[in-house]
Amino acid sequence: MSMHGVAGGGRAGMKSLTKNRDILEHRVKRGTLKRMLQFARPYRGLLIIFLVTVIVDAIVSSLSPLVLRAIIDKGIAGKREGLVIGLSALTAVLALADAGLSLFQRRTSAIVGESLIFDMRSRVFSHIQSMPIAFFARAQTGALISRLNNDVIGAQQAFTDVFSNVVGNIILVLIILGTMFTLSWQITLVALILLPVFLLPARTVGRKLGTLFKEGYELNAEMNTVMSERFNVAGAMLVKLFGRPSDERAFFDAHAGHVRDIGIRQSMYQRFFFIALSLTASLATAFAYGFGGVQVLHGALMVGTVVALTAYLTRLYGPLTQLSNINIDFMSAMVSFERLFEVLDLTPMILESDQAVAIPDGPARLSFDHVSFDYPGAEEVSLASLESVAKLESVARTQVLHDLSFEVEPGTMTALVGPSGAGKTTVSMLVSRLYDVTAGAVRINGIDVRDATTASLNATVGVVTQDAHLFHDTIRRNLLFAKPDATEDQIRQALESAQIAAFVDALPLGLETMVGERGYRLSGGEKQRMALARLLLKSPRLVILDEATAHLDNESEALVQQALEQTMRERTSLVIAHRLSTIRSADQILVVEAGHIVQRGTHEELLAAGGLYRDLYERQFAPQER
Repeated sequence: MSMHGVAGGGRAGMKSLTKNRDILEHRVKRGTLKRMLQFARPYRGLLIIFLVTVIVDAIVSSLSPLVLRAIIDKGIAGKREGLVIGLSALTAVLALADAGLSLFQRRTSAIVGESLIFDMRSRVFSHIQSMPIAFFARAQTGALISRLNNDVIGAQQAFTDVFSNVVGNIILVLIILGTMFTLSWQITLVALILLPVFLLPARTVGRKLGTLFKEGYELNAEMNTVMSERFNVAGAMLVKLFGRPSDERAFFDAHAGHVRDIGIRQSMYQRFFFIALSLTASLATAFAYGFGGVQVLHGALMVGTVVALTAYLTRLYGPLTQLSNINIDFMSAMVSFERLFEVLDLTPMILESDQAVAIPDGPARLSFDHVSFDYPGAEEVSLASLESVAKLESVARTQVLHDLSFEVEPGTMTALVGPSGAGKTTVSMLVSRLYDVTAGAVRINGIDVRDATTASLNATVGVVTQDAHLFHDTIRRNLLFAKPDATEDQIRQALESAQIAAFVDALPLGLETMVGERGYRLSGGEKQRMALARLLLKSPRLVILDEATAHLDNESEALVQQALEQTMRERTSLVIAHRLSTIRSADQILVVEAGHIVQRGTHEELLAAGGLYRDLYERQFAPQER
């Protein structure tokens, strides 16, 4: 608490004053405070110790001016050498005690604060991970990261910064004012009269700074967006192919220039605040020395008393400024908690049933039983604040799949073909339970996927999409994501089956090679084969391939096709294909159009029957066969 002088109090007071005024006008939802306190329950013992330390530190730090007064009035004036030495030693002891208490207070605060941050981040992260894929399709990544970073830290400050400031400053102000009134009520009254002289212009400056900081955050966000869009591989490639370097530089300089200009204005307003605070304290000190000096000359006060009063004055304005704005700090923390609870209160749409059972062992049999589906509305899966909109869009739900029924026998391959937007990928998402059906049932080995344990469903179903995702990590770590306990022999076998072993062997670092963001250091074919190796390492019984060769050249497609054949061997497979050459050998082909199965059969049967499949086939192959 020894830093509760002009500088320490000024920094904290400035932080409060620059908050947006909307915070005070915000109405916090009922129950937020009670839920907030639940996070602190595991640390109530440490919080009590922290509170006691804050109080003791406030008392200790307020004693030094009185000791200084005694040194001057009784020791020096009385020419008592022993007393001067003793009281000087006491001053040193108080300073050491204050330093020790401050360090202990800071350590306790850090333990509580960082533990709360860990608990809140872990809980919010876990909850976000449990949200359906529709949630991630709508929410902005930056908004989610902001909840995990900015709002968590803002919420944590309710238990450390706000808590210690309220308790410590109240104790300190009461002790200082009480002592000052005892020493000289006249000087104390003038000191309090001067406080509004500082606070009124400071609040005006604070409101202006609040506007500038808000504008600065927005400008920084815009500049960060410009950088993030151009610093990832896809953005950098687009700029190099289409962008003009001078124009790009000018575009960035314009954003960076706005950030620079507003930073200069913020610095000037902040400096005005600190000058105003220092000036007020200096005026009060000047009055104390002037009035107190005259009182000393008339014998009404002692010199030590005047010195003690001026020392207390330097410690008074900072805590008073913080206390005058504590409601803003508290409301800011409450708003941060409310934003966290807003995310935590979103109910995950895909939950494991309490009576969930494991999918039986053995070859996988997949069945769709009169399945219908429509995508959930925005209000069911998202928040307006996570999409940077004032209000979520309200669009009538449209049915995507209509009464689909089919069987995929164990060890066979069923292909889904049809025009874009027909609902093929939606079918695959229902199998892996990224969404739940709105009518009917999807079953694997007779178990409705909604009644299956998440672990058994994940172990049974494996998916490879047309844009397989790889993490910015080594090849080994990307493969082990499918099976963390895989042996070297299992990894090797998976690479060989995926037709990618020779490529990995040729790399200088082999399995320890970094693949880059989203696997951009690999070609399309290499990335797809790496994804297939990961799938083979997982060894699912039911394989879903969603346009796995859609964007590959002929050579890459041939290699991936070999890997696919190895992947699907002795496994049940559901293949979504745009290139019909990849599914000619399918045991069953389902032709999907506008959410309906309009044709089904083998390649030869569907060609003979005519209709949509034959039209699709002729568009791709008829010109080549003439």
